[in-house]
Amino acid sequence: MTTSKRLAGRKVARFQRNITKRGSVESSAKKENGYPVGPILLGFFVFVVVGSSLFQIIRTATSKSMA
Repeated sequence: MTTSKRLAGRKVARFQRNITKRGSVESSAKKENGYPVGPILLGFFVFVVVGSSLFQIIRTATSKSMA
């Protein structure tokens, strides 16, 4: 199974074109999103942070009034 020079030349030309395109990625291939995390996860994080801080404030206020 020998390959002809013409077929080998086509393969080389195709790979040479790919080499010149290296590093240039189409902008449509990249997925751009406004948030790096989903809105549900962001809402849950805010709920936990705000809830725990409110719980800590209430706990601190009640413990100081008794002492």
